[in-house]
Amino acid sequence: MHTSNHIHSESSTLILIDLQGRLMPAIDQGEAVLNQCIRIAKIAQLLEIPIIGTEQSQKSLGSNIESIKSFCSKTISKEHFNACADGLTAAIPDDRRQCILMGCETHVCLMQTALKLIDEGFDVSVVVDGVGSRRALDKQIALDRLHVAGVRLITAEMLGFEWLKSAQNPVFKEVLGLLK
Repeated sequence: MHTSNHIHSESSTLILIDLQGRLMPAIDQGEAVLNQCIRIAKIAQLLEIPIIGTEQSQKSLGSNIESIKSFCSKTISKEHFNACADGLTAAIPDDRRQCILMGCETHVCLMQTALKLIDEGFDVSVVVDGVGSRRALDKQIALDRLHVAGVRLITAEMLGFEWLKSAQNPVFKEVLGLLK
């Protein structure tokens, strides 16, 4: 299922799920989740990793928070909980088989999207400190289920250093500043 035990910046796409203005205030630890998403988006930008956003039922839930939207090269508007059903797969660059997922809600849109990406042969990681649900229990059970399904569970700091590979990376100091 995993092409490798390692995550590489040159084969990664960051996917930010439904970080919408009307949804975030209801999310358990919502501010911390959003901050991690912004931090990782900044690092992805420094490392030239593509960033794709999704918005669920935009008419009722509103747009993604502006700070998130500004990082995304494209934002997919969706009605299905699984973003692949609304064109996510086609938006992922062909040479990038590693998908890094962050956002909300862990047990609905994020989980259904991650499971479909696994089915489609992608190497999928979920940043556990950058995902949220309204209820902590839903998040925890979704992470358990994703892990069993073959999703790699990681933290934001783990990801940042793995993308860098080395202190010799030209953007090391900038990324370190964002991680600490």
